Amino acid sequence: MKATYAKYILNFKRPSGTSRGVLKTKETWFIQLSNGTHAGIGECGILRGLSIDDRPDYEEKLKWASDNIHLGERELLQQLVEFPSIQFGLETAFRSLKAHQKTNDAFQLFPSNFSEGKSGMKINGLIWMGEFDFMKEQIQQKIDQGFTCIKMKIGAIDFEKEIQLLKQIRSHFSVEEIELRVDANGAFHPDEALAKLEQLSEFDLHSIEQPIEVGQFEKMNELCRKTPLPIALDEELIGVFDAPNKKKLLDEINPQYIILKPSLIGGFQGSEEWIQLAEERNIDWWMTSALESNIGLNAIAQFTYTKQVTMPQGLGTGSLYTNNLESPLTINGEEIWYNSKARWAPFNALFE
Repeated sequence: MKATYAKYILNFKRPSGTSRGVLKTKETWFIQLSNGTHAGIGECGILRGLSIDDRPDYEEKLKWASDNIHLGERELLQQLVEFPSIQFGLETAFRSLKAHQKTNDAFQLFPSNFSEGKSGMKINGLIWMGEFDFMKEQIQQKIDQGFTCIKMKIGAIDFEKEIQLLKQIRSHFSVEEIELRVDANGAFHPDEALAKLEQLSEFDLHSIEQPIEVGQFEKMNELCRKTPLPIALDEELIGVFDAPNKKKLLDEINPQYIILKPSLIGGFQGSEEWIQLAEERNIDWWMTSALESNIGLNAIAQFTYTKQVTMPQGLGTGSLYTNNLESPLTINGEEIWYNSKARWAPFNALFE
């Protein structure tokens, strides 16, 4: 078996505001496995400034994995614990190769009604950070498209203006009509977080992600105990590699939800471990992509569907780019679908 990898720069259709600034491009890496007659592909979806494996030796480690592909999936994953995005890329590539060998379709990673185009999955409509009018415009567009769950990033503009936006949404749409989620990306100071959560709770929000910065277990636990609205941990999960530390985090903070991003937490294997530990503690969860191309998004979406999820997932990033790989993934209303009649663009050219 031979492995090759290639860097790819995704170009945003329009600059997109995040807690780490405005993004115009997104770096990703593809890894291809080939046995001479069949091939598989995976995406190592690194997020600069957020991924725990955003390190100077990243490409060196990717080259090591490619050069040592003979070690096999299990051994490679064990040796790449500190590189969760490479773990995710390899897991996907191995599964893709097996699928190509079995069905001649390298993208049927987790066969189901979703991958066969018979069923869709509800997702949230994501509102990017920006000026008040821009955020307001996005919200209206998502509502017009048919979304009943909207996720709004907060903490970038004046808090009172964000409150205004939420007030405006609720004045037109009840909690039965629109589910509202907000993501603070750790923007609140611990001393003022509870007061802000109380203000936000007036708008019947589904949840708030990561209200304060990571690593403050005691303060986060206090917030989770006293909060008037459910709290979801997101960035808090990044860099927590082994089961004992995962258990410690969940036990010491005891959140209402956790959010799983396979590229950031060790792929499918890492996600499975978090899911098991969370469910043992009656903590609910949902899955979110992390600005991957359609290669990574497809893997995450197919995996997520097998978990028989019912709440809206965060899987709608495929249409952000001008140069995404053409795929059968589509957004219909508020659902992501896999159009089984459509075809993927050939991926061999990515490695030339």
